[in-house]
Amino acid sequence: MSRRGRAVAVVCLAVAGVIASASIASAANTRLQISDYRWSKPEIHVDLGEHVTWYWTGPDTVHSVTGESANALQWDSDPNTNSPIHPVGDSYAVTFQNPGTYVFRCKLHSTVRGEVIVSGNPGDPVTEPDPIPESNVDLEPPAPEKLRLTRSLFKKKTGMTVNIDEAGSMDVDYFHALGHGRRRYAGYKEWSTYIGINNVTFGDRTKHFKPKPGRYVAIFRATDMSFNTSKPQRVRFEIRR
Repeated sequence: MSRRGRAVAVVCLAVAGVIASASIASAANTRLQISDYRWSKPEIHVDLGEHVTWYWTGPDTVHSVTGESANALQWDSDPNTNSPIHPVGDSYAVTFQNPGTYVFRCKLHSTVRGEVIVSGNPGDPVTEPDPIPESNVDLEPPAPEKLRLTRSLFKKKTGMTVNIDEAGSMDVDYFHALGHGRRRYAGYKEWSTYIGINNVTFGDRTKHFKPKPGRYVAIFRATDMSFNTSKPQRVRFEIRR
């Protein structure tokens, strides 16, 4: 073989070694998400003894991880039901002890599927190179701050100011304070909100609140666009004659 031929052969072997190393390096314990009616990684490579963990990250969670190929029939995230549903953040893990190609699909949606390819190489069952997938659904309630009334004693209406970190809506339930901790429901009011300082009219006469002289307690809540609701806050006020 000529010198040039030997050089080409060496380069080819080196490239093959790099490709083989990359292939081996890509086989590892894997975390993936089920979201938008698909797997985030439809083809997964692991080694013997390693595992795959599926996470339901939403917004769609009506999916299962069910073995379809003959070598995967023993695995099902939702046995004994044809109506899978999972809370956001739920997970399901499978450890693979034999080489081969394992095919999985959702019971309800044939396109939500993928395959796990297991090599014959001994793997690392401990190391987790992938981070836990983040939820695609907002589960955090808004955090309203600096809620205050312009006046706590008024005759017809006053202003209310509150700083809100998420757009959505807010509402108050009005209760007539009867003394000794007793109260009687008197009505409610709702507003649309935006991020920042919201200024609204409070305590005025509406279809759902007919103010009368006396002392009141208002229970305030803010709700974001994902229908997460903040902890209630109390506001005390008095309507004078």
